Amino acid sequence: MSNEETLAQRCQEGDRRAQQTLYETYAGILYGMCLRYIGDPERAKDLLHDGFVQVLTHFDSFTWRGEGSLRAWLISVQRNVILMNLRHERQVELVSVDEQPELMSDVPEPETVADIPPGELARLIAELPVGYRTVFNLYVIDGLSHREIAQQLGINEKSSASQLVHARRQLSAKIEAWRKENL
Repeated sequence: MSNEETLAQRCQEGDRRAQQTLYETYAGILYGMCLRYIGDPERAKDLLHDGFVQVLTHFDSFTWRGEGSLRAWLISVQRNVILMNLRHERQVELVSVDEQPELMSDVPEPETVADIPPGELARLIAELPVGYRTVFNLYVIDGLSHREIAQQLGINEKSSASQLVHARRQLSAKIEAWRKENL
């Protein structure tokens, strides 16, 4: 039995030490995820807390599927908490594709970002409007399809694609401005 599997089993049994270990092991990863979506450190901490409350109260729904499955489940629960919060606060303002038909035209891929420090890139992404940042994170970083994003956010697939186009354009402009100032 692996350490991860043992930790999961002990958490399911309600072992407080195991729950503390779970928090210490995964809080950094999940906080980074919250911050990536929300952009505000205090709100990110609140959402991290809400995510762990969900994890600990619903641990019985976790099923061990092999190494990495605990981490994947935690990320999934945290993402759902974040998206529910964004929907509840109606901060994900989406632009209708019908209102912006030119957005679906050929859009260049984002510039390569190898020359930008990771912290700077994260800051530039955090500056995107919440709706754009949310779709960008779900598509580019979390690897969801437009269909999956549409289901998660309660929008249609074209709106998801539209938000991604907006996000890429704004991020490309921010990257270009950063390069002019710093390189």
